[in-house]
Amino acid sequence: MLWGPGILSFVVAFVALRLLIGPFARFALDQPNERSLHEQPVPRTGGIAVLAGTASAMVFLKGAYWLPLALALVLAAVSLVDDLRDMPTPVRLVAHLTAAAVLAGSALWPGHPLGVVLLVIAIAWITNLYNFMDGSDGLAGGMAVIGFGTYALAAFLAGDALLAVLCTATAAAAAAFLTHNFPPARIFLGDVGSIPLGFLAGALGVLGWHGGLWPLWFPVLVFGPFIGDATITLLRRLLRGERVWQAHREHYYQRLVRMGFGHRGTALIAYAVMAACGAVALFVRTQPLIIQIFAFLSAAAGLAVVAAWVDMRWSQHNRTA
Repeated sequence: MLWGPGILSFVVAFVALRLLIGPFARFALDQPNERSLHEQPVPRTGGIAVLAGTASAMVFLKGAYWLPLALALVLAAVSLVDDLRDMPTPVRLVAHLTAAAVLAGSALWPGHPLGVVLLVIAIAWITNLYNFMDGSDGLAGGMAVIGFGTYALAAFLAGDALLAVLCTATAAAAAAFLTHNFPPARIFLGDVGSIPLGFLAGALGVLGWHGGLWPLWFPVLVFGPFIGDATITLLRRLLRGERVWQAHREHYYQRLVRMGFGHRGTALIAYAVMAACGAVALFVRTQPLIIQIFAFLSAAAGLAVVAAWVDMRWSQHNRTA
């Protein structure tokens, strides 16, 4: 059942990408600046193709899961305007929080107000952090393939074929994008792609938990490499009193690129970490609670070790630079 949606989504996204790097290549170009990791202008419209491929899943969804997809498309429209005209940060944040509130409210209300508010904040945070992490060739596309592919397999095994279809379509569209974004990238996601993908990562993770398909920690671990990198970096910048809404080059993946691993090496390291997190999450999601807790904490410790290794290498790099 999953092959059809996956193939359709891949083909739709692939065709759209060929147009976006061909006749429409100058529609929106990402110009390099002092904070960029690329040196030449690159189209930042790849998210349009990814969302087009994902939206093709509606053919198979029979009216289910229309709300998260519709909200993702609304966020894509807002983000496209931002890509073209640099929308003020407060306006973007209101849009992200509103989409998260609509999703959480419709799925979880009536529920404990504090719980709903916390989930709204969590969905809005992963929406934004996905955008923060979209700064190196192949990184965000690979996370989407692995992350949503893990969601799809877990949903299928838990008996929710329709959620599996939507997740499969998202992963397949991201795979099509990755054929043009793996280093050296010919096109970027742009906010039009990273914001909706981040929202879907949070929204579908919450809906899967609410539907009893997986524990609440499951989506946190699946997207753990992105969540950990973005959250630790944000906290560090807050403690230093920096303007956290401004672009920078202090994420762990950015440090890897700048230390000489390059976009390709950084992507491959990230894929290995992502795949390991996804595999652990899949394996232990149905195990007894004590095993789930132990596995989650072990995975978190593993991510901390990777972060410490990057910190050590970065310190050595700066001393010898």
